[in-house]
Amino acid sequence: MTINIVHHGMEITPAIRGYVEEKMESLEKYAGDIQHVDVEVGRSTNHHQKGDVFECKAVMSVGGRVIRIQKEEQDLYKAIDKVRDHLRAELSDAKERLGDKISKDTNDEVSL
Repeated sequence: MTINIVHHGMEITPAIRGYVEEKMESLEKYAGDIQHVDVEVGRSTNHHQKGDVFECKAVMSVGGRVIRIQKEEQDLYKAIDKVRDHLRAELSDAKERLGDKISKDTNDEVSL
């Protein structure tokens, strides 16, 4: 799996890069055929009255399907976690839908 990380409105540190890579790589156990993930992290705008609002966007290509998720939070790490959680839910739902279509008599592994 290839992970491309883009940032805007802030400097990306090695800690943030490592955190994003760790969270996105953890999704491989839900779908082994993930080709690539594009992740964009940064400040959403500079117009907020109080504090920063961070956003994380992810576009994942898996099994010919594209999944897009975007979340905003007061903490960048929480935004990354929410994106990962929603991607995991999407992958699990897709796997269940495909599993329902396959006969229960076969022992074939289901991949997205």
